[in-house]
Amino acid sequence: MAMRLSGLQREVLSLYRQCLREIRKKPIESRDNFRAFARDQFRANLKLPKKDFATIEYLLRRGRRQLELYSAPGIRNISR
Repeated sequence: MAMRLSGLQREVLSLYRQCLREIRKKPIESRDNFRAFARDQFRANLKLPKKDFATIEYLLRRGRRQLELYSAPGIRNISR
């Protein structure tokens, strides 16, 4: 039986999916760098308590800003 996701969990998952979609728009040679960066950012907070709403909401806002920044066509590569 699948667990139901909370609203915040759905938002985090949605942000991750948006990141993956944006990565597909980047040059092929730099996609692995973007993918690794996104994965590292999400994994860094994996142990965060699910009830720490303030921190999760802050990280979601920060993640959305980073996504907006890195989605710009002029950003062609990223380093970790």
